[in-house]
Amino acid sequence: MSRPATLGPGRLICVDGPAGSGKTTLAAALAEMTQAPVIHMDDLYDGWDGLAAGIAQLETILLPLVEGAPGSYRRYDWHRGTYAETVMVPPCPLLVIEGVGSGAAAYDGFRTALAWVDAPVEVRKRRGIDRDGDTFAPHWDAWAAAETAHFAESLTAARADVVVNT
Repeated sequence: MSRPATLGPGRLICVDGPAGSGKTTLAAALAEMTQAPVIHMDDLYDGWDGLAAGIAQLETILLPLVEGAPGSYRRYDWHRGTYAETVMVPPCPLLVIEGVGSGAAAYDGFRTALAWVDAPVEVRKRRGIDRDGDTFAPHWDAWAAAETAHFAESLTAARADVVVNT
């Protein structure tokens, strides 16, 4: 990659976009091609209303990595409805973070590249419900409103280096 390192000696690629757009699929392909670890924002959110808390947790991952030290985050246990163990993130040549909010403007200085993934809302909703079933269905509208407000404030799509429509 021709861009300079942003996390100490490593680089960061964030894959952002609305629910059901294909972020996880793209991040998995990137990880397979590069052998990079992937952090899923779903592990950082504080439940269905936890978008802001998940974005805030990025700091505990990224700030130490910039200094060459391991970062960490508290993994959210969706079944128990609370945070569980602390997950350590060792320095690495390339880290991929995928999920809504991974491209938050507050962390632009840490990011090497930002991918925006999108799809028509009816496709995204079908994918999300097919993937998560009845767990996600009752939360779809509230989550969609929260991510829409975040994307409007952060101008995520406009700041993306790559746009992928699925």
